[in-house]
Amino acid sequence: MEVRLVTELSDCPDTMEQHGKQSGPAARLDAILRHLSPRLGATPAPTSVPTSAQASAVPQPGNFCYTLDNDTLTTEQRQFYEDNGYLLIKKLVSDEDIERFRKEFIRICKKEVNVPGAMIMKDESLRYQYGQSEKVVNKVQDFQEDEELFRYCTLPEVLKYVECFTGPNIMAMHTMLINKLPDSDKQTFLHPMHQDLHYFPFRPAARIVCAWTAMERADRDNGCLVVQPGTHKEPLKPHGYPKWEGKANKLFHGLLDEDEKSPRVHLVMEKGDTVFFHPLLIHGSGINKTSGFRKSISCHFASSECYYIDVKNTIQKQLEKEVIRIWTCKI
Repeated sequence: MEVRLVTELSDCPDTMEQHGKQSGPAARLDAILRHLSPRLGATPAPTSVPTSAQASAVPQPGNFCYTLDNDTLTTEQRQFYEDNGYLLIKKLVSDEDIERFRKEFIRICKKEVNVPGAMIMKDESLRYQYGQSEKVVNKVQDFQEDEELFRYCTLPEVLKYVECFTGPNIMAMHTMLINKLPDSDKQTFLHPMHQDLHYFPFRPAARIVCAWTAMERADRDNGCLVVQPGTHKEPLKPHGYPKWEGKANKLFHGLLDEDEKSPRVHLVMEKGDTVFFHPLLIHGSGINKTSGFRKSISCHFASSECYYIDVKNTIQKQLEKEVIRIWTCKI
């Protein structure tokens, strides 16, 4: 089975390095412009190969709006996702696979492997101390050309659950391996509460899901995910930079009008645990107060029936302008 990937814009930190002869800043800007503005020449979404299980891409009559009929999820699991916008599956990804992903990440950090099109994101302030290493690189984004890391997006145990939200024709939209660095002072890797759909000019939202797998224990000490249950039922809200002087990386946007009283759940996860969540679910992550690194690997998947929207006259318009400004400066 093949899973095709559509590159999309994501929450990029302050410093980025791009690899690949055909994937320089100009090419990246062109790709982003096409994805943000179909009027500039976006091509149709690629055809994907169906997964083996059968599921309708159209919600069935009844109480379920965000999950599809198949035999993977129990009624209780479906209802939990319907109510809360996320679902945690314990020990879904094997230790062996996670260790393979970890080793490939280290190879990328050491520049032992070149990944075309990937953005290697770093804390530049640490480079003089550690050089190019795990202690500097905090994210590998758009790793679809790395055969080893992209295996995550094709794992049958992951796709089995993805299909419950997208239907049988699945696209991988966006990939990340996050290495949350120790950050107890500057707090530059604190990610404000946000909705992922803010970064995606792709609809309908109900047929998009993120699979996020912990590569080691994630808890409140090392900056686990924090979610606001039920907020996937709310519309896409205005986002921007939080008023944290010196603590916000480029494009680490957060809600402009955050409800501080809304209940929050800290998702404590063990190695291999995987959470699936809706792109409108409000979530974020805290700082890493430990001396170690909190790694996770993730992919946003969508039904191949999804389509691009024009962000003109929408609340995503300002994001488009910022992306154009950033990438124009880099060319």
